[in-house]
Amino acid sequence: MKRSTKRLGSALAGALALAVMAMGSPLVAHAATSTSHKPTVVLVHGAFADSSSWNGVIRHLQSDGYRVIAAPNELRSVKGDAAEVNSLVRSISGPVVLVGHSYGGPVISEAATGLQNVKALVYVAAFAPDVGESAAELAGRFPGSTLGPALAPPVSLADGGKDLYIDQDKFRAQFAADVPAAQAKLMAVSQRPITDAALHEASTSAAWKTIPSWFVYGTADLNIPPAAQAFMAKRAHAKDVEVIKGASHVVMVSHPEAVARLIEAAAASH
Repeated sequence: MKRSTKRLGSALAGALALAVMAMGSPLVAHAATSTSHKPTVVLVHGAFADSSSWNGVIRHLQSDGYRVIAAPNELRSVKGDAAEVNSLVRSISGPVVLVGHSYGGPVISEAATGLQNVKALVYVAAFAPDVGESAAELAGRFPGSTLGPALAPPVSLADGGKDLYIDQDKFRAQFAADVPAAQAKLMAVSQRPITDAALHEASTSAAWKTIPSWFVYGTADLNIPPAAQAFMAKRAHAKDVEVIKGASHVVMVSHPEAVARLIEAAAASH
């Protein structure tokens, strides 16, 4: 019995030694951590939404072998929110496709500036402001946005600012008209507020001037006028623009496959 126990101990020690050697091998370590040569996709949600708005897109991307990160977006200020996304992207090894929805557009435009690993920007029903422009100013430059009358009374904050929400009773018609009513009702309850200051904050950089961009939006968007999105896409010399007939502002929720397809086109570009 003692001899058998001794043999078992020796076997375990040998196995442990092999495991330690394997962990020290760069080839084995690389194989354990690198499962794909595809870029990492970082998704940044916008105002009145949260990261769950990307769920349909995430399912498509993951099934096609992409690593996906839905970045938190505090919706407090363009500069502050962009700094957090910038830090996240800096921590990622390898190329990144940075995707922003709505107010997430100014955030990724600011966050990507100076980052060498961002290979593409994808604007999903999003603002792509130039330096000195704000989301509110761009939305008001073209007719068609009905966001103002759809907002609930602002919530006063301790710092003197104001949080903005969409009135829950108006949420579906304004924000998600092509989403099933039950789902839109849940989205209305779980919406994340944005500060009024963030919507009026001027951008200080525009990464789309140096990084290739792709745009997708719907013709029935009531938050950002389609004419404004067409203008921004043309100004950015977008590599591709997909306009989805009848799609609302949350085109990634109602048409996740089309949005994922455009993101993958950006990821595969050279």
